[in-house]
Amino acid sequence: MFIMRKNRPTSLIGLCRQATAGALLCLSLSASFAQAQDSTATSWPGVSLHGFGTLGFARGDDDNAELVRDLSQPNGAGTHWATKVDSLLGVQANLHFSTATEGVVQLVSRYHADSSYRPEVTWAFVRHDFSPDFSVRVGRLGTEFYMLGDSRLVGYSNLSVRPPPDFYGSLVFSYIDGLDVSMTRPVGTGLLKGKLFVGQSPESTPYAPGFLWDLKGSQLLGGYLDYSRGPWQVRVSHVRAKFNQEMPVDQVAGMPYLSAVPQMSMAGQQVQFSSLGLVYDQGPLIVQFMLNRIHQDGVAYTSSKAGYVMAAYRLGAVTPYVGVSRSVSDAAVLTGNPAYYPVTASLISQSVTDQHTYTLGARWDLQKDMALKAQVDWVRGTPSSVFLLKGAQPGLWDGNLTAVSLTLDFVF
Repeated sequence: MFIMRKNRPTSLIGLCRQATAGALLCLSLSASFAQAQDSTATSWPGVSLHGFGTLGFARGDDDNAELVRDLSQPNGAGTHWATKVDSLLGVQANLHFSTATEGVVQLVSRYHADSSYRPEVTWAFVRHDFSPDFSVRVGRLGTEFYMLGDSRLVGYSNLSVRPPPDFYGSLVFSYIDGLDVSMTRPVGTGLLKGKLFVGQSPESTPYAPGFLWDLKGSQLLGGYLDYSRGPWQVRVSHVRAKFNQEMPVDQVAGMPYLSAVPQMSMAGQQVQFSSLGLVYDQGPLIVQFMLNRIHQDGVAYTSSKAGYVMAAYRLGAVTPYVGVSRSVSDAAVLTGNPAYYPVTASLISQSVTDQHTYTLGARWDLQKDMALKAQVDWVRGTPSSVFLLKGAQPGLWDGNLTAVSLTLDFVF
């Protein structure tokens, strides 16, 4: 739902909002129409239902920090088995209005920012193919910051139990309300694909225990170039996000901190995500190599770099894999009123990461559309590396964590 304000020109973001609302309404009416048809047979063959899910169990060996899939989760797995880190269920309806126009609605129930499993609409868009190599989507779209990132919730499509948190864990934008344009062209003996997108975030993310940071209205603009040739695929991408609302710092601190240290404000600040991805997949061998750089224009969060390499070898129905990832943030810089340096230092320290993770696991494809995975992660970092974990206890957390995970992934 959106509210039209008088005496304000309609911006591109405003148009995206209206387009999203229109897409949701269109898909809702279409779904209602489909339900009203005779369900005994092929009354509307253009409607199809799909789904995916993961039943997961994870635990660590240290109660002084909790393993999470990404920073959208308010807490994670300690020394007891937990299902909330990886378990989820998604359903998707595809509505084929014509050979060139399709509507998609996807709902996912997972553990997210408000500690609930409340189903959320992660996709709700209309897509039109103007030609075989040029298409436009309007509505709610999954984010594509990094290579393989658009399918990171679909466990069955991922090689490992979860996308490496050192690399993907800092992404708190899962979807946007907006539009994207994509084009594909043959180049040499391969295919070059480009995509541009613009929109607003409708989400919130955990900030501190009991507090959410409202990301609604944050503007996102980005795109990527992707080249595929034979078993090789390479992608470069860049995304800018501009935060619309302030962090709940004053509420957490219990004082008007931002009035005294306005340099720590995040409203109006930008963050830039740049990445390079390379995948080789032929025969039994799979290799993934990714690098990223997150640059914070503000000082409240530290900028960072991350990367990982993962290799797997298919042995029939079983695919063992091994990987290593690394995440490190820039040095923190104190700013503002020196009288508030202790508070400022404490706030900035929450975004520090300096760790690497060794991963060993195996995937067993039990049958078509179902896979069982087992994985061990050895996280090795400094005691100050707390950003990609939850509940790290100062003075007790030593930066080292060993986690064991088991998942059953399926699609239908």
